[in-house]
Amino acid sequence: MKIVINGETRDVAATDLAAVLDECGFSGRVATSVNEDFVPATLRGARTLADGDRVEVVAPMQGG
Repeated sequence: MKIVINGETRDVAATDLAAVLDECGFSGRVATSVNEDFVPATLRGARTLADGDRVEVVAPMQGG
């Protein structure tokens, strides 16, 4: 299926958010949203995706 990840259209085989993150090589602590709705880490495996969904993945940054 085709989804948009951080503004880039990608073809993925995975059907849930956790598997998509794995498939696309995201690891560590990240924040996620699907179609502008925040998805907590504990619910990513249950959040199914559909063709055309927009996924945002943001890694925390340190600063001062």
